[in-house]
Amino acid sequence: MNSIRIKKFFIILGIPFIFQACFVSKDYKRPEGIVLEEDLFRTNILLQDTTSMAEVSWREMFTDPLLINHIEEGLNNNIDIRVAVQQIAAAEAYVKQGKAGYLPTLGLAAGVNHQILSRNSQFGSFFDGSITQYEATGNLSWEADIWGKIRSNDRASQASYLQTAAAHQAVKTELIASIASMYYQLLALDKQLEITLETIETRKSSLETTKALKEAGTVSEVAVKQTEAQLYRARAVVVDIENNIRLMENALSILLGDTPHDIERTDLARQQITTELQAGVPGQLLRNRPDVIASEYNLINAFELTNVARSSFYPTIRLTASGGFQSLDIAELFNANSLFANLAGSLAQPLLNQRRIRTQFEVAQAQQHIALLDFKRSLLVASREVSDALYNYEAAVEKINLKSEEYGAYELATTFSEELLNNGLANYLEVLTARENALNSQLELVNERFNRLNAIVELYRALGGGWQ
Repeated sequence: MNSIRIKKFFIILGIPFIFQACFVSKDYKRPEGIVLEEDLFRTNILLQDTTSMAEVSWREMFTDPLLINHIEEGLNNNIDIRVAVQQIAAAEAYVKQGKAGYLPTLGLAAGVNHQILSRNSQFGSFFDGSITQYEATGNLSWEADIWGKIRSNDRASQASYLQTAAAHQAVKTELIASIASMYYQLLALDKQLEITLETIETRKSSLETTKALKEAGTVSEVAVKQTEAQLYRARAVVVDIENNIRLMENALSILLGDTPHDIERTDLARQQITTELQAGVPGQLLRNRPDVIASEYNLINAFELTNVARSSFYPTIRLTASGGFQSLDIAELFNANSLFANLAGSLAQPLLNQRRIRTQFEVAQAQQHIALLDFKRSLLVASREVSDALYNYEAAVEKINLKSEEYGAYELATTFSEELLNNGLANYLEVLTARENALNSQLELVNERFNRLNAIVELYRALGGGWQ
C-alpha cells in the first residue's frame, strides 16, 4: 500500500512538468504603433549622420574644468540623485523576491499544547484529566508555475527595476543639463555686469562733459538731468544683475547638494563646445533617452502584470509537506518514535469570488493601455524637445550675427552723435537714445551667446546625453 501511495504522490508531483507548455502568459513585443519616422525631428539642419551627440560623455562635451568639477560634485551630492539610488536599491530587492518565487516556502515552528480534559470523556481518565504535547515541526509548500504566473511576476519586477534604473539615468541627464545651463547663465550675468559697470564709468564721464557744455551754453540743464537719469538707470540695472547673480548662485548651490554659497567660475568668452551637433536618427531615442527607456519598461511591467491577472483564471496546483516531532514527554521529543510526516497535493479552481479576478484582469488591461499611451507620449515629448533645441540653436546663431551688426551700428551712432553734439550740430535727445540702444543691444548680444550655449545643452539633454 505504501508503495502505491508513493507512486501516486510522484504522479501528482509530475503533473506541473507535463503542463509546462501550457503557459497562458504572453511574451512582450514592442507595439506595432511605435514607429519612429525619419521626420520625427522638425529642423532645417540636415540630419544625415547616424552618430548622435548623446553618445558623447559629458566629460568630453564640456571643456571648462570648473564646470566639470561642479557636475562631479552634483552627481555625488545632489539629493535627487541620492533618492534615485535608494529607489534602485528598493527595486532590486523586489527583483530578488521575484526570482525567489520559483522556490518553495519553508517554515519551522515549535510549541507546547496543554489541554485540560473532562474526567468523564474518552481520554480524561486515561490522562488523569489533562494532556501536554510538545512539538517541533517543519512545513514545506510549493506552487507549480503551470500558467506562467510566477514567471510573469518575476519579469514584472525585473522591468520595474530597469525602469527605476532608467529613471536614475534620467535624473542624471537632467542634473547635468541644469548645472551646465545655470553655470552658463551665471557667466552671461557676469558679462552683463561687466558691460554695465563700464557703461556707468562712461556715463560719469559724459555727465562731466554735459556739465561743461552747459557752462559753455551749448546745452541746457535739461540735458544735464537726462544724463544723470541715464546714469541712475545704469546703476539700477547693476542692482538687478547682482541680485540675479546671487539668486542663480543659490539655486546652483542647491543642485550641488550644498547650502547657498559663491560659485567658482571662469568667463563667457572661454566657453567652447566643440562637439558636433548631431541628432542621429530618431530610433536612437529608444536606447539613449532615459525617460523614453523608463516609459517602455513601465509598459513591460504593466504587460507582465496583465499576464499575472490572466493566469488567475486558471487552476492552482500546490504541493505541501509537513513533518517533525510530537511527544507527550519533552525528554522523548527527538526520539525516532516521535517522528511524523504528511504529504498533500491540491488543485484549486476559482469559480465564484465576487468578480474579483475579472476586475483585477480588466484593471490590469486598462493600466497596460495607459502605460502604452505614456510610452507614446514620451516619444512625442522627446521629438518636440529635440526639434525645439535645434530651432533654438539655429535662431541663436542667426541672432548673434544680427545683434553683433546691430550693436556695431548703435556704437557708431553713439560716437557720431556725441561728436555732433560737441560741435553743436545735434539734438541731445539723439545722443541719449543712441547710448541707451547701444547698452541694450550689447546686453541682448550676451543673452544670445548664452542662448546658443544653452541650446546645445538642451539638445544634448533632449537626445538623452549625459548618463553614459
